[in-house]
Amino acid sequence: MVNTLSDSDLLRIQRELSDLASGIGASAAVVAGEIGHRSRPELGYAGLAQREGFRTPEALIRHETKSTAHNASALVQVGTMARDSGDVGAVSSAEPWFREVGAAVAAGSLSVDAARAIRSGLGSPSERTGAVTPDDLLSAAHLLVIEAAQVDADELLRRARSARDDLDEAGIADRERAAFEERSVRRTRRPNGLSRYIIDPDIESAAFWDDVYDTLTSPRRGGVRFVDDADKAWAEGISSDERTTDQYAHDCFTQLLRIAVSAETGESRRIVGSRQPAVRVLVTRTALEARQGHGRIEGCDIPISLETVERIACESGTVQLDFDESGRPLDLGREQRLYSQRQRIALAAAQGGCMFGDCDRPPRWCEAHHAKHWKRDHGETNILDGVLLCRYHHLLVHNNGWEIVRDDAGFWLIPPREVDADQRPRLMPSKSAALRDLRLLSA
Repeated sequence: MVNTLSDSDLLRIQRELSDLASGIGASAAVVAGEIGHRSRPELGYAGLAQREGFRTPEALIRHETKSTAHNASALVQVGTMARDSGDVGAVSSAEPWFREVGAAVAAGSLSVDAARAIRSGLGSPSERTGAVTPDDLLSAAHLLVIEAAQVDADELLRRARSARDDLDEAGIADRERAAFEERSVRRTRRPNGLSRYIIDPDIESAAFWDDVYDTLTSPRRGGVRFVDDADKAWAEGISSDERTTDQYAHDCFTQLLRIAVSAETGESRRIVGSRQPAVRVLVTRTALEARQGHGRIEGCDIPISLETVERIACESGTVQLDFDESGRPLDLGREQRLYSQRQRIALAAAQGGCMFGDCDRPPRWCEAHHAKHWKRDHGETNILDGVLLCRYHHLLVHNNGWEIVRDDAGFWLIPPREVDADQRPRLMPSKSAALRDLRLLSA
């Protein structure tokens, strides 16, 4: 019986069982790779899976193993790498940069989870000339196979992603855009008939959601200690609440949405305490001035493009941090909060909503953009240079090369050359009915 084992024996058996399971998993992947090969699409209905009545080898393996679709897919992916590692003729149609990964799986020295982490994190060669080559990925995969003996699959995935970022600086913005395009909130139905919401945020939104969640639940999960009496009482109330952490988070998110819909100011403190969730971006001055490199969202391993850094700085302001040679902060600059609430009220009254083209987003959906960029142009935070843009058009202006200029007639939108080769200015008229009324009275 395991309850009679010593601590050292218990841990030893756990390691041995894990090694045994890893070996069995690798063998299962090799078999799955062969099933995939015998079910390849060019065989049509003569393929193994099709003959057995299944559209794909994954469906056949899922049926035979009684596993999930995710596990069946992993077995086929990794098994294909393992099979191709010993089949020279397969190189032309497979992923030769992962041959060493597949060989390690076939030899039983690399688990299915580790192999999938390397493949997922490194990805494929870039189509851009001079970017990530198959040889680059081959070298990175070689190092990761060695490191796999010392770390778990989660850490290996993080290292693989980091290696890809190091190899493909230019691709950071592409991957960021891909994550942004894949953002979604989906509603499905649970077996009991109620709704289930599945949230897949982009990089920046994920950081904000994470900060909100951590702020809500930190007293339950060993967060920072509070000094302020009001925050102490708030934290103690959460700790002693009879709801589970999941139930508490659910109720808090629901209440935050209700507060936002009803726009009852001051209510949010009762939900999240005095600390307001925020997204913080870290970037070096050198990267900003040279326009080369990237930034990081605090607490997130995924890099973001400089265009996103500038947009967030434009909306939220910056704090300058200086460091000595040892990486210790020397001086904390004055926080530059950009448009105040009173300034936003004035902009809303004067502009009436998003100023981009025919966009109909109201002021409450808009962010305050600097016509003279905060970082790039050393612009000032004044109403004369403030332009209301909805989030979509704010992203478009910063990421796609649009410019906004001002003269005595008002604001003008300058399209990038790929949109208009002559870059003819487009007037951005106010959409404020109140301003029109004022002008009629003054006429």
